[in-house]
Formats: sequence, structure tokens, C-alpha cells
Amino acid sequence: MSSFLDALFERLLKYPLWVFDRGTLVWQGIGGAPVLVPLVLLVAGVAVVSYANVRSSRPWTDRLLLGFLRLGVFALLATCLLRPTLLVSTSVPDRNVLAILLDDSQSMRIKDVDSLTRRAWVGRLVRDSTGDWLRRLEQRFVLRFYRFADGASGLDGPPDSLAAAGARTDLGAALDQVRRDLTGSPVAGMVVLTDGADNGTTPMADALLALKASRTPVYTVGVGAERFMRDVAIDHAETPLSTLKGATMVASVGVRQRGFAAKSATLTVEDGDRIVAAQQVTLGRDDEVVSVPVRIPPLEAGSRHLRFTIKPMAGEAIEQNNVAETSVTVRDRREKILYLEGELRPEFTFLRRAAAQDSNLQLVGLLRTADGKFLRLGVDDSLELIRGFPTTRAELFRYRALVLGNVEAAFFTGDQLRMIADFVSERGGSLLTLGGRRTFGEGGYAGTPVADVLPLSLENRSVPDSLVPVELAIHPTPAGLVHAALQLGANDERNRARWDSLPPLTMVNELGDLKPGATLLLEGVGISTKQTRPVLAVQRYGRGRGLILGVQDSWLWQMHASISVEDQTHETFWRQTLRALVEEVPDRLEVTTAPSQPAPGQRVAIQAELADSSYLHVNDAVLEAHIVSPSGKENVAPLEWALGREGVYTGAFVPEEIGAYRVEVVSRGRTDSLRAEPRVAMVADRGVDFLNAEMRAPLLRRIAAETGGRFYTPASVGKLPDDVMYTKSGVTVTERKDLWDMPAIFLGILLLLGLEWGYRRSRGMV
Repeated sequence: MSSFLDALFERLLKYPLWVFDRGTLVWQGIGGAPVLVPLVLLVAGVAVVSYANVRSSRPWTDRLLLGFLRLGVFALLATCLLRPTLLVSTSVPDRNVLAILLDDSQSMRIKDVDSLTRRAWVGRLVRDSTGDWLRRLEQRFVLRFYRFADGASGLDGPPDSLAAAGARTDLGAALDQVRRDLTGSPVAGMVVLTDGADNGTTPMADALLALKASRTPVYTVGVGAERFMRDVAIDHAETPLSTLKGATMVASVGVRQRGFAAKSATLTVEDGDRIVAAQQVTLGRDDEVVSVPVRIPPLEAGSRHLRFTIKPMAGEAIEQNNVAETSVTVRDRREKILYLEGELRPEFTFLRRAAAQDSNLQLVGLLRTADGKFLRLGVDDSLELIRGFPTTRAELFRYRALVLGNVEAAFFTGDQLRMIADFVSERGGSLLTLGGRRTFGEGGYAGTPVADVLPLSLENRSVPDSLVPVELAIHPTPAGLVHAALQLGANDERNRARWDSLPPLTMVNELGDLKPGATLLLEGVGISTKQTRPVLAVQRYGRGRGLILGVQDSWLWQMHASISVEDQTHETFWRQTLRALVEEVPDRLEVTTAPSQPAPGQRVAIQAELADSSYLHVNDAVLEAHIVSPSGKENVAPLEWALGREGVYTGAFVPEEIGAYRVEVVSRGRTDSLRAEPRVAMVADRGVDFLNAEMRAPLLRRIAAETGGRFYTPASVGKLPDDVMYTKSGVTVTERKDLWDMPAIFLGILLLLGLEWGYRRSRGMV
């Protein structure tokens, strides 16, 4: 509709609306503008007097209306005599440079423009068998061609020789690089032919600000369909960065679609060339991202490359966005967990028995047998925990998770309670508190630093001699059904059915409300009261997590009469829960790379965070990254301390090969050396542009509007050669464009005369 209105405006007023926006209106007739007002007033007086002297029985309102119609005719004639003229700045032929930027990213391979690929359409336009489009530009400008994807460079071959090989697009960087390259030249503007993909790191606002400051208009040509009618895409695939060997992972895969609502699609997961998981996915509503939990069985130790694929549907617009890839490190090492129990009870015995069957878990038990007396189990040597619960940060922070059983808050000193909170917030460890008569509010924890860590609110309660246990049937919440710790079945149905079949457990604690940001994973329904109580909840606290398991006798899932001797539910639950506690706990030296799936030639940033044994930041160490390419070639990149960021060191490398790059950071300090868990950067030639591959018209309109250019589609691009000459950039001259002979003025005169005659005839005044 807007294009029709634009064409109508140009037909009536001779020139497009945006030319009027850029031009300045002047009056070239005799006397100029100062003559216009007196002349119109004189004509108005003549018209009114002529009709006022007419002797007629008609009301005075008829004569007044006719007078104004005739006044309008004379006003239009007077306007013509004053010769309205538009002064417009235009470029001087052959004196200005016009940069033409051609998108060379992989999304230009999509076939959605007049039965052509986007690349082929651009090639046909710049080749143009008649030579018209390019010839019209060459007649006025010195053309410079650039190709761009993650950056811009001069085009060596002919304009239609693009390979569409770029794996990602940094449109802001491309605009800025071309602007810098043309500094010192008289630039009339830039013409950008692209689908509008922009997934680089250069802020678009910064690039546009520089273009506006240099008065360089950008004329954007949007290539491709603005909306795919039928498409399925994987929006994201998320897995833990690392996991323990033997653990079942639950990946979160976001799937969106258009045109296939409620259809079923097949999702597969591959580890290298082996399919490790497959399941059917019911697609959601159009443009809705459905989060799909995918259970991945235990993987072999090492760096694993996982590929998630949706089987293409019939009639899909593109298939390249049906794939997502992630990397996960499977660790084969023992993780230490400290379990403090205030009294000998079955929970302590059965929990330790479940953990003992997992070679990747070392559960160190500290059991209080009397005041100041402890039984130590699973320690590494005779000195570990010799004085009971740790009294220093270094001693406590050697563990990756802490489990507190039936022990009251008064057992700890104030420093130890604060140290436990720091263990979670600063060290990044996990704290799991178990139900019992001396825990939570009944144990006096309300108002302590530990209470801040926990996901449920606490209140101090007076403890009677005998607390009455409440029997609860335990059920997972929707969030719990997809949590890695609570997987007791191969799929959702079997998992839910197994939970529903478990015998009830008991709770003696009164737990408060769920805190903002916390997640409820298990809830219990009273067998007699039918009231619902929170059972298992988790929240992020600083770098770590705090958890509450409110029941006191999960061992009944092993010893209840309804549970067979061979049943492994209790062991499975606790092994998975303990593994979940240590899964995301950071080491003293933690490394991340970004992006995780770079393209060849794209800069990969490395960031390392270093702490000492008390997890205080270290700023004076020497760090270097050992980078091993897919072919086995190793490079060493030094990491520098990031000023103003405690314990953070940064560096980078540029991959050239396709495949997995292994990044391992080594730290050498004054007292010790550390080697971080390796990270993997998967370098792929499949572009991220395919994720949102529709032509992004809003971004291209914004670029054009903020720089003083225009936006075009394949249907309107033919106007570009005529429009681009109206510019204030580069070497320009001022052109005068007469407006007195606009068709709108002639039509206006005819319309007013026709209305006057028609009205007089209808009122019997002819």
C-alpha cells in the first residue's frame, strides 16, 4: 500500500516525497514570496465582492462558499505565477565514489527471490543483461565493490562472482570498515545488498553514529522473503559445559516452527557419527519456541561434540536451520562432597551406601557421636577433618559440595555459618540441607547466613519434645520432571509413573514459601491432610546453588516393603542428586571461550578466572593457552590480566581449520601451578545466519533512515539509480526543479472549477 501511495505522490507532484524532504522550497516569480500574500488577498477580495453584488434569493452561505471556491482557483493560478522551485543538492557526475556492498554470507544461498537464490538475484542485478542498472550508476559515480560477511574487503573478481561462503555476518563491522576505507574520498553514499543478517559483535548503533557524523547515506536493498510460510528450526540447544562420566544428561532444545503446528517431528542427537538419542517432538504454535528436554545417556570420557538435528519436513523453506551443535566435557575424576550428620540415623547410612557405588563420587562423612567427638569416613588421610567441621576457608573450599544432615545451627560458630554462605556464593559450591528435627527453622537457622542461601524462607520455631511427622506422597513438578537428578525413567511417562509408585516419606519441618528466583522440583501431598508441601527446591546464590530436601527418610525408597531387593531407585536418585551438586561447581581455574561455534577466520575470545585455595582472586600469575587445531598443530597464546576485573585474564586466537579446537589454559603462580579443564571450540562452515534467515527489513529500514538513505526491495530497487543522485555528501551542485507545472496544480484548478459549476447548477444559480 505504501508503494502505491509513493507512486501516486510522485505522479501528482513530479518528484518523490523524500526529494521534497531533502530540498528547499523557494519562489522564483516576480517579487517572490512577499508578493504572494497581498496578491491572494486581492484576488480574495475580488471574488467575494463579485459574488456579494450578485442579486439572488439564495442564502448568503451559498455565495460565500462559491466565493471561496473561486478564491482557490485564483490562489492556484497565483502560485503558478510565483514559480515555486525546489532546490536540491545532487552529486557531480564522475566526481564521487559510491560504495556497493554485496552480502557474501551463506544465507545468500537460500532460494526465495523470484525462484532464484539470493546470491543469484544479486548477481543478476549487478550483471544486468541490459546493463541498465549498473550503467546508470556508472554514468554518475565511481563505483567501488566490496564483499562482506564477518567483515568487509574489496571485491577482486566481477561483481557476480560471490561464493556465499561466510559463516556469519557482522553488518556493523562491514559498514564501519568500508567507511574507514573511503576516508579522504568524496563519498556519495553506500549501497548495501543483503538479507539483513547481523550476528556479529560490532554494535550497530556505533557504526550508524559514525556514518551520520561523516554524512554518508546508506541505501539498503533487502534480499529475500520477509516471512517463511513453512519452516522448522532449532532455536537453541543447551547442555552443561561439563559432566561426570556415567551421568545421564538432560539437554534443553528449543524448537520453533511456522506452518507445521501440532505436527510431529523427529529429533536426533549424535555424538560424532553415532546416534545416542532420538525422540518425537510435537511442534507448537506458529513462531512459538517449544523447549524440549532430551535425555542423553552416559557418554565416554573426554570432549564430546553433540549434534542435534530435526528431520526436514516436506515443503520447508530451508533445511540448514534444522541443526544445532554443542560441546560437553565428560570428566572421569572423583569429586569430593562433605556430608555432616548430627546423629547416627538410617539416612546417613543409606545415603553413603548409594554414593559408594559411584566411582566418580567421594562422599566424606563426618558424624557427630558426642560433643566434640566425630566419626570420620571416606577421608584421604588421618589429618583430614581431625578437628571436626572445617574452621578455615581453604579447608572447606577443597570440597565441591556440602550436605548438612540433622544438625542444629548452634553447632557452628558465627564464622563457620558465614563461611558456609561464602562456600556457595564465592567458591561456587552447592549446599544441600536435609530434613530433620534439628534442621531449618526448628534448628534455629532462621536469620543466619545459611538461611539466605536456602531456596525456602525459614522461621525459628520452638521445638517440642516430640515433633509429629507428616506422611507425604512425593511427586515431581514440571521443572522436576526434566531435571537431571530426578530421572527415574527413560521418558516422561515412565519417569512420572515411577515417581507416582514410590512409597510415601515423612517430614517434621515447617518450611516457608519459595523465594523469588527459586525452583521447586519435588512436592509432597499429605496422605491424610491432602495439603501440598515443598519437598525439594533449588536456587542460585552467587556463583553456587542452595538446595533443600525437606524429608527425613528417603531410605524408605530402599527398605519399604513394596520395594524389591533388586530395586535401584534409591541409589539412582542419590547418585544423580550428588552428581548434580558437583556438576557446575567451578575449579580454581575456570576457562570459557566465545563464541562456542566460531567460523573459520573468526576471532575466538578466551577468558580465564583464577583463584587461590581460599578462592580469593589472583592477579599476578602467568597464564597461557595451549590451542590444538583439528590437524594436531599446537599454538600458545599468552593471556593478560584484564585491568579492573579481579582474577580475570583474557586472550584470543583465530581458527583457520574446520573441526574441534582444544583450548587448555595453564597457570603458573608464585606458590603453585594449575591446569584448567580443556574447552572445545567447534569451528564449522555452517553459518549461524540460517537460524533467523528471513530478510530483516526492520534493521535495514533503520540503517537507511538513520543515515539519510532509503530502503528498497527487489520490486522497488529499479528506482535506486535515480534516487541516489540526490545527496548532500561528496562533491555536489544545487539543481532547481520547477514545481509550478505539477499535475496536482492543474488537477486542483479543474477540480475547483468543476465543484463551483456543479454547486451552482445544483442550487439553480446557472
